[in-house]
Amino acid sequence: MGNRQAKNALFDGFAEVAKALGNGRRVELVDVLAQGERHVEELAGEIGQSVANTSHHLQVLAAAGLVTTRRDGNRIYYQLTSGDVEHLWTVLRSVASTHLDDLEQLAVDYLGNRSRLEEISRDELARRLEDGTLIVIDVRPEAEYAAGHIRGARSVPIDQLSNMLRGLPTDVEVVAYCRGPYCVFADDAVRLIRRRSRKARRLQDGYPEWRTAQHPTEANLLP
Repeated sequence: MGNRQAKNALFDGFAEVAKALGNGRRVELVDVLAQGERHVEELAGEIGQSVANTSHHLQVLAAAGLVTTRRDGNRIYYQLTSGDVEHLWTVLRSVASTHLDDLEQLAVDYLGNRSRLEEISRDELARRLEDGTLIVIDVRPEAEYAAGHIRGARSVPIDQLSNMLRGLPTDVEVVAYCRGPYCVFADDAVRLIRRRSRKARRLQDGYPEWRTAQHPTEANLLP
């Protein structure tokens, strides 16, 4: 029979993963890295932190085995260690949304009122892609599009959408997607497109969920 000290050490080991995720900026890093690998400078910009602070958070995640690195010249790139880490983030998010009473209000405070934003399911979008009756736009940063995107989607980063919108056909429905269910880019895109009197919906969640469901994807197709 194992002794108490050894059992304590084992469960403390399990808790290291929870401790690594016990910070909002580190969880946000996991959310960004679920889209694909990024270098430290990009990640710092995404989470609104200095490069030094971002590096520290990434080191904590690496020590817990949640991210891994590769070097390309002077840059260090980070990625999630495995699909299990992405799945852990999905489950954590689901548990929080189910059991934390104030999370819904926190989401509304960030995302705004979504009651008038129509969604399209992954399965419906997969069917509609086959008949060419809509346009799909990826409103994430270009680096995330390059790492992987819905097959046939156009890269239209949210900060470029207003200028690029005039190049999209006016008689076809537009579907916008971004990082996941708590990503504001697709919401902002749909609101903007609808203000231009065009039909638009957002994907029910985002690219990681589409990829996990094994719907068609592409990568590295930027010119």
